[in-house]
Amino acid sequence: MTASTENALLRLEGVKKYFPIQNAWKRRTGWLRALDDVTLSVRKGEILGIVGESGCGKSTLGKTVMGIHPPSAGKIVFEGNDITNLRPYAARGLRQHLQYTYQDPGASLDPRWKIGRSLNEPLVIHTGLTRSERRQRVRDILDAVGLPEGHLDLYPHEISGGQQRRVGLARILTLHPSLVILDEPTSGLDVSVQATILNLFLELKGRFDLTYVFIAHDLSVVRMVCDRVAVMYLGKVVELGDTEAVFSNPRHPYTRSLLSAIPRIGEGRITEDFWLEGEPPDPGNLPSGCSFRTRCPIAADRCAEAVPPLVEHGPGHADACLFSKADA
Repeated sequence: MTASTENALLRLEGVKKYFPIQNAWKRRTGWLRALDDVTLSVRKGEILGIVGESGCGKSTLGKTVMGIHPPSAGKIVFEGNDITNLRPYAARGLRQHLQYTYQDPGASLDPRWKIGRSLNEPLVIHTGLTRSERRQRVRDILDAVGLPEGHLDLYPHEISGGQQRRVGLARILTLHPSLVILDEPTSGLDVSVQATILNLFLELKGRFDLTYVFIAHDLSVVRMVCDRVAVMYLGKVVELGDTEAVFSNPRHPYTRSLLSAIPRIGEGRITEDFWLEGEPPDPGNLPSGCSFRTRCPIAADRCAEAVPPLVEHGPGHADACLFSKADA
């Protein structure tokens, strides 16, 4: 299933990203399927959450959309334009409206550059603004993310992790993007700082008319801020739907296992019905059929015969499990 494409800002159609597996002699011995036939849409103005275990392909999905990793197959359409295999010059004009925030904001800033230079650089590359116009836009964006103008003369190591997140946001907002991919935007932050950053995301979304793809491990945060959620397992989307529908009525066994692991006050670290055990299969040597069947408590022989497609079994709610049924 895909979201309705009538109001789709971003559309992925059968996107694949395979990385070669090489031996000691640099000869390819197989393929690591980081993304395997991903099809979904992101509607204008929404926040789409992408969740799953480490190694499921969440970050690879974001980087493939950005063109950091060229797709092995499939089609990526942004604002009605096919950006799948654009040459760098042609892609520059379109991708300035499609921005990505890294898990480690400090690593994305040049440690030798002051904050002011880092914020000015995208405007020099992507716009024809004069020096005074660039200076004014940088000041305006810095104010929008809640940082004083004095920070322009500081280096990245002189500010906190939360402030680095704000600088990272300011850097991409200078280009007035329409879609921002947030890769683990609250990881490594204190709880109080996380709340401040999340409130800032929501405030900026309304102020700048943004659309977010929100990649995260923290399911509680995803439930709080996201309109829809896509659950990934070994490079595939196994469940997709409105956030409340997925959280209140998870269809795929993998989704149910993830949700059962959410800590609850007074119930210890994990709930008693958490049953997921073991590690995911080697993505370079996946089992036949459903890749989750080796860890699934309801798997049957037919699960090994074919890869289950992502099918809508209820309004706006799809999953890739052979045992799912439509809502009554």
